[in-house]
Amino acid sequence: MRPGSVQIVGRVPTVGVIKRLNEEDLLFLNRLNVERLKLISQVRATTLITRFTQGDRVGLQAPDGQMREGMVRRLVQSAGDSQWP
Repeated sequence: MRPGSVQIVGRVPTVGVIKRLNEEDLLFLNRLNVERLKLISQVRATTLITRFTQGDRVGLQAPDGQMREGMVRRLVQSAGDSQWP
């Protein structure tokens, strides 16, 4: 098990609990799952981006699914949630 991960005591009992949830609870659980998956994806992307160095050839998948390729020309590090003008 990876550090920081949570171990489910048993998947079968978890499935049993989920099967007993009503629609409202399932929608709430779905929203939590979607938020968590987005956060995990964002952390993964941020970790990968920090490994870039000037001159690296990179390929990224755009939100529309199309692959974009290019070269890192410069690295800009911002503090926290600062916005670009």
